[in-house]
Amino acid sequence: MDRLSPKEVMGIVLQPLEMVSETLERKLGLFSVVILSLSAMLGSGLFVLPSLAMMELGGGDSPLGGIWLAYLFAGLVILPGAISKSELASAMPSSGGAYVYIEKTFGPIIGTISGLGLWANFMLKSAFALIGFRAYLWVLEGILEISINLDYAVMIMLALIVGVNILGAKSIKKVQTPVVLVSVTYLIFLCFWALATTELNWDAALSRDAFGADWNSFSSTAALVFVSYIGVTKLAAVGGEIKNPSQNMPKGILISLFFSIFLYVFVTLTMAITVDPMSYVESGHAREDPIYVFALGVGGKTIATIAATFAAITVLSGALAGIMAASRFLFAMARDNLLPTLFENVHSRFDTPHWAIVGTGISMAAAIMYLPVHDVAELASGFNIMVFIAINACVLVLRTSAKSHWYEPEWKSPLFPFLQIFGILGGLVLIYAMGMKAVVGGLAASIIGVIIYQSYGKKYAHSSITPWSTFRLQLTNPDEVEHRRRWAAFHAADTERNNHLNLHEFISAMESLGFSGDGHDALREYFHAADENEDGILEIDEFLIYVEETVF
Repeated sequence: MDRLSPKEVMGIVLQPLEMVSETLERKLGLFSVVILSLSAMLGSGLFVLPSLAMMELGGGDSPLGGIWLAYLFAGLVILPGAISKSELASAMPSSGGAYVYIEKTFGPIIGTISGLGLWANFMLKSAFALIGFRAYLWVLEGILEISINLDYAVMIMLALIVGVNILGAKSIKKVQTPVVLVSVTYLIFLCFWALATTELNWDAALSRDAFGADWNSFSSTAALVFVSYIGVTKLAAVGGEIKNPSQNMPKGILISLFFSIFLYVFVTLTMAITVDPMSYVESGHAREDPIYVFALGVGGKTIATIAATFAAITVLSGALAGIMAASRFLFAMARDNLLPTLFENVHSRFDTPHWAIVGTGISMAAAIMYLPVHDVAELASGFNIMVFIAINACVLVLRTSAKSHWYEPEWKSPLFPFLQIFGILGGLVLIYAMGMKAVVGGLAASIIGVIIYQSYGKKYAHSSITPWSTFRLQLTNPDEVEHRRRWAAFHAADTERNNHLNLHEFISAMESLGFSGDGHDALREYFHAADENEDGILEIDEFLIYVEETVF
């Protein structure tokens, strides 16, 4: 019989990590990963949200141009979560992303709540993108002097992007790569053109009055624009389809986040100092086509028409990526027996979870028809902030309980645990700033999640000792934690499952617990001292009692 290595023994201690699903093909490299993330972050957050943020910063009375600082602050608050997510992704590179991390850390009840919240998060973000598409389509309708039923047009586009998602990630990459590159290049060029040819009003973006009446208005604006960075979460959601995920996911997450922070700050600052913030308001309401307003103010009608066209295509691209991510949460939850197996079904030809995609599309249609645009943005941001608080908490829990569990990340976040604590505190500040709407959204997700778990998931979910339970025990009863770890290591080494250990299995268990400094000879002496009848076999429970009394 081959002796298990210490790593193999501890790989199944307490809670073995499930194998990554092989039903989804790994097709996405680093460049594709960055493009997917940017397409999710640079859609509605850049082409729709700035005018809403200006009104939020002004308290709903008049737009203010200091939103660039709110974007910067939101990006800095999300940075610890992005770094934590990079570490978690290197340890658990499977589809489902943040849901998988939270479920494996805290257990199936919290996993169900987080999975539904994440799904709703991406679904709402994608719906928000299509609301922006409708706004830019309305602009193009007037320019081209044609008549379009905007509601029908949005529903037709929703059906098309659902179809493209079913065709697979490779098809999405082919669509998104040119869209993101062309749109971002055009927008950057437009900003430099505006800076070079327009009289700049720096007071609109840098004066004290530009940042709102008080801290509450600024922090609530930062909380609102937090949704702009949701693309960071999207990457981990498709981890099962990324090549070399332990390397490409951390790199893709950090590259895309830093670039998006720079772009948001640069573009919104330029928008504020080159065009009067009042231009982004119509009849007392924020316009949903701010990039068109900006382009019209600095370049004229032709430039603005091109900008509106690119904006419409880009927000569609964001919706395309958002549906892809949202559907993977339903897929991952079904894989863990927390939702019906219907959502786990993968299309035989396209290798995509088609029913999860269809369900997400139907929910988006309902959100577009019945929810106001500002509420959609706030709910999506609220869910996203809560998720990143949980992500930072995952790293704290998993690192602390790693000796007793399977957690072995190939990439570790720096400045642990201070970075994670900062991320949690920053997220709590933003949740407080958002007020009751964020709390109500979180409570709704929690209540629905508990109902679904109690009515379905509880019957089929696998019970296990989670890192969270170990973490809590380490604070209240550390001796029990060590007992569990030893018991699990000894029974994991029992490859025949007959409650006996031979010498090789004994050495594997002891080395997995860290007792290898004295070498195999010392471990052999421990084994033979415990083997009182000298038959070369130890009864595992009696052996555990002996070891705990004489060795530990």
